[in-house]
Amino acid sequence: MNRIDRVSAILIQLQSRRVVKAMDIAERFNISLRTVYRDVKTLEEAGIPIIGEAGVGYSIMDGYRLPPVMFTREEATAFLTAEKFVEKMTDVSTAEHHKSAMYKIRAILKTSEKILLEDIDGKIEVLKSHSQLNVDNKDHIQPLLASIVQRKVLTIDYFANHSQEHTKRDIEPIGIFFKDNYWHLIAFCRMRKDYRDFRIDRINKVLVTDKIFDNKHPTLKAYIAQTAKEQELDLVIMRVDKSIYGHLEYQKYYSGFVSEKTIGNQVEMTFLTGSLEGFARWFMMFGDVAEIVSPDSLKERVGNIAAAIAQKNLQLSNSY
Repeated sequence: MNRIDRVSAILIQLQSRRVVKAMDIAERFNISLRTVYRDVKTLEEAGIPIIGEAGVGYSIMDGYRLPPVMFTREEATAFLTAEKFVEKMTDVSTAEHHKSAMYKIRAILKTSEKILLEDIDGKIEVLKSHSQLNVDNKDHIQPLLASIVQRKVLTIDYFANHSQEHTKRDIEPIGIFFKDNYWHLIAFCRMRKDYRDFRIDRINKVLVTDKIFDNKHPTLKAYIAQTAKEQELDLVIMRVDKSIYGHLEYQKYYSGFVSEKTIGNQVEMTFLTGSLEGFARWFMMFGDVAEIVSPDSLKERVGNIAAAIAQKNLQLSNSY
């Protein structure tokens, strides 16, 4: 990416959030903090009213408005692809809201981009494979998200699978996430006096109360990290060449996939795994176009497996 495109992208990033940290910009574009400061200064010299506070981040002065942003062809098709996933992997309400947003996005596209989307609309589909379960969230995702933002207590009717019982509970929601083909809600359960993981498809009814909770809860990311630590899961970071990444699209979820980001010609992927041995043997399938960033124990195990394979093949060759 050349500097003009990067500076423009940084401006869009500043528009997208209330506050953006310099480190977040540096990580996104794989540049140094010094380069971030120089790019932000360029925007300021161009007349953009940017407010910077040490230790907090950058923001654009409230009330300042920029002309509408135009999307590239690649960005437009990415929106359409995302729409296909939202339609299949969320509830009806969320899919309808996303479709409404897509109409607004299409409205500001150039004619050529509109024609492009109309042409490829029927050429992109998301199909549920035999390994994917039928996600039935009973239209709960939007009210759950609203209560998380407004810090409102929820009353839910929940089916507990382990006891095969229907229970009514007051909960303080923290966040939702998608794992193993299901949406999950993490919340503090007032009945159990502890945090619980509720499968959203097992919530029969949701009532958003007028009660505001003041308790300070961990962030969703912190809760998941702590849960992984308690379950003695190992954090694995690896990088794979973009040429092989597409072949891992579905396999990665069976190995504890958490997140990913693009770094140059590679994709850096983060996993939480309960078996470094199993992960090492999976990694061997594509290890020639990938590398392990951490942990060192996994690097060592992969090296040992590779050495054992080489030794065995040598012995077989000598026996003939």
